Amino acid sequence: MSSSLPVAAFDTDVFPASYAVGRQRWHTALSELSCSKKHMPYRCAGAGPEGEELFTDTVWLGSEDASKVVVLIGGTHGIEGFAGTAVEIDHLRLIAAGHINIPTDTAVLMIHALTPWGYAWQRRCDADGVDLNRNIVDFSKPLPRNPGYESLRSILFLSDAGQRRAAFADWERKYGRESLESAISAGQYVDASGPFYGGQAPAHGRRVVEDLIDKYGLQQRDLAVIDLHTGLGSYGYGEIICDHEPNSSGTSVARRWYGDSVALPALGTSSSVPKIGLLDYAWHAVMNERSCYITLEFGTFKTDQLFEVLLLDHQLWAQPDNRQARLEHARRMRRHFCPDDQAWKEMVLFRARQVFSQALQGLSVS
Repeated sequence: MSSSLPVAAFDTDVFPASYAVGRQRWHTALSELSCSKKHMPYRCAGAGPEGEELFTDTVWLGSEDASKVVVLIGGTHGIEGFAGTAVEIDHLRLIAAGHINIPTDTAVLMIHALTPWGYAWQRRCDADGVDLNRNIVDFSKPLPRNPGYESLRSILFLSDAGQRRAAFADWERKYGRESLESAISAGQYVDASGPFYGGQAPAHGRRVVEDLIDKYGLQQRDLAVIDLHTGLGSYGYGEIICDHEPNSSGTSVARRWYGDSVALPALGTSSSVPKIGLLDYAWHAVMNERSCYITLEFGTFKTDQLFEVLLLDHQLWAQPDNRQARLEHARRMRRHFCPDDQAWKEMVLFRARQVFSQALQGLSVS
């Protein structure tokens, strides 16, 4: 299907230097809108590196009675909020300038910095080490097991990166690449200091999402949810990842709106392997047959590099009294999840505009 892209210059200055700067610029862009809007902030426990207060900000643009809603989420993984902020500010400016017109009976819900602590500290998780994108499980029941992670746990925390890579290569030879990636990243609920930890209770971002669904009655509307991520896949490309079941209405809708580029982890067509406890599942539970949830994942560097930079991050945070080392490593985290590269930033803004426009058009004919 065709879509109409907004014609406007790309301003890569929308990529902020920090969470605090990003939040201030997001508010400035919001203040320039003349359309109907409702801003609702959610305070997050803890503080940033400079003692700054932390918030997830949300705004509803358009009629509160709209039957169709595009939901744009940034910062599900904290440090990936740099790109999330940039995309949201870019779209707020496009709406303010009239380059994007929100159709009648359609609203836009933007969620900014869903994991603000991780954004501020340039980590992927929250202050308790919880990965929000593994947190959507039923905590009243026995938690999922990941035997592969438990087998690899001692290897993940080896101080010698060469030994760790050799052990990973041995695992891959024995069990395959997908098995290795699943063991490390599919999700685990036993190790709060380790990566991809799903937690023991609902995290801040989950509570925000559940409150928004309830307050706006989103289960009664047609939804196009776009969750912005970075760090996995081909450099600069925005992969549309769909974790609906392959034969579900959600997958059918995603393919109808976004075309054949839609990739499904369940079918092995994505750069992502299937995962436990995804944020997607909170939205799947309230979606009708005219709705879908996608992750728009902007690639940076190789998956092996992703694992290395994340594992060192978790090693440093597992050690006490090393604030300076953590802050220095944060620069490596930032480079992996938001490269300081003009071309990469332009690709992110272009693809995000394309996918957002497809969502608007898809909803209009659903």
